[in-house]
Amino acid sequence: MKKEIDIFFTALMFLTRIPCPKNIDHSPEILKKSTRYFSLVGSIVGGISAVSYVALSYILPSEIAVFMSILTSIWVTGGFHEDGFADVCDGFGGGWTREKILTIMKDSRLGTYGTVGLIGIITLKYLALLEIPPYYLLLILVSGHSISRFTAIMLLYFVPYARDPNDSKMKDVAEKISLKNIVINAFFGLLPLVFFQNYRIFLVVIPLFLTLWKMSRFFKKWIGGQTGDCAGATQQVAEIIFYLSFLVLWKFIW
Repeated sequence: MKKEIDIFFTALMFLTRIPCPKNIDHSPEILKKSTRYFSLVGSIVGGISAVSYVALSYILPSEIAVFMSILTSIWVTGGFHEDGFADVCDGFGGGWTREKILTIMKDSRLGTYGTVGLIGIITLKYLALLEIPPYYLLLILVSGHSISRFTAIMLLYFVPYARDPNDSKMKDVAEKISLKNIVINAFFGLLPLVFFQNYRIFLVVIPLFLTLWKMSRFFKKWIGGQTGDCAGATQQVAEIIFYLSFLVLWKFIW
């Protein structure tokens, strides 16, 4: 049990700024195993975002509270996934060869494509969340963050790594993820959907699967696989797709 707790806190430490016990072993072996809890960490991030919305909605207009909840999730994660999305926008927007794309993605500077991409995706999140009925918003935030991280983990599982793992910030999670870790992620990633108490919500898995398939093909075509930035971009896109899919379900099927 203690070992699993250490593994969980390693995942929490890797993906967020949330304080963790100082005695947590951040070794490569533990970090690799920590991928099993990425979806659970997503639920925690979504929960913090939801709590911030509730708290702020008592003193601020709902529209501002929604926007602040988005900023809260970015602050909690240190913009970890948003950074990956921006790097992917810059790399694939400005590079025309595998080597050039990977070089641009590795550059810490933010370019025009990344800036436009971040503005676009944050705006789209905001507009989508505004349209979600308030009584579903808290559960939507938790579900969106958990299932999108499960989608990103699936990318890491199915798509080979495009870089030398020793030359990457994701080197300790870049190796093949075990099926056990995928199953655990699936459990925590899909669990929040159960609380909607409507089986139709599981239809969102279809557009998420299509998103994973399309992005996997795209990354394989241009760079021969995926990187940590690709996983971050997949998480961001999957989160948006989940929100939009729910709105479609709500309008036509719910």
